[in-house]
Amino acid sequence: MHSIINKFLVEAFNEILKSEEISLSKGFRNLSVKEMHVIEVVCEGEKTGDNIANILAKRLKVTAGTLTTAVSLLEKKGYLVRERDINDKRIVRITATESGWKAQEYHRQFHEKMVGAILEKLDEEESKVLVKALGHVTEFFRNEYNQDVKK
Repeated sequence: MHSIINKFLVEAFNEILKSEEISLSKGFRNLSVKEMHVIEVVCEGEKTGDNIANILAKRLKVTAGTLTTAVSLLEKKGYLVRERDINDKRIVRITATESGWKAQEYHRQFHEKMVGAILEKLDEEESKVLVKALGHVTEFFRNEYNQDVKK
């Protein structure tokens, strides 16, 4: 059972990433999946007002320096913009440009299509079991990551 689950997790993860790469290359050739995930987190942060650099870095589980590098590249590509907060000049807010929002919408539709295709193959009970199992998988990875951060 252990080897079957391991094989499934590795293959599923790789297939999802490959599918994202293929989808992204059709609509936004100059974006990597990692860059798209930065744009995604920035757009989510903008909606909630949490588009402050250090908060975004925490959400992405990267250092501030790594975020700075990624944002600089995405600024050059025209997807993101850095701005000082109007009320507190020490705070840097990162916002998506129109191109950034278009990329985000394209990526959101990819995820919607992927989930829809999976759910149409499952009945209601199978869907509930899948949600519960994936919840456990997600919890495991979150706990593992948080333990590594605390060390």
